[in-house]
Amino acid sequence: MKKIDDYLQIKEASELLGVTATTLRNWERKGKLLSHRHPINKYRLYKREDLEALLQKIDTPQGQ
Repeated sequence: MKKIDDYLQIKEASELLGVTATTLRNWERKGKLLSHRHPINKYRLYKREDLEALLQKIDTPQGQ
């Protein structure tokens, strides 16, 4: 079962990735990153594991 701690709000996600919140919104709109909505306040939430996977892709050299 997922917990709320498994998700980051947009500000936390942008700090983790080192990009702006606007960049995250653009990536979401272009389908590059999936966001979820908090059921009560409708804030964007990003799965921590998705963000870590994205960082892993960035750290992996091309062709590997």
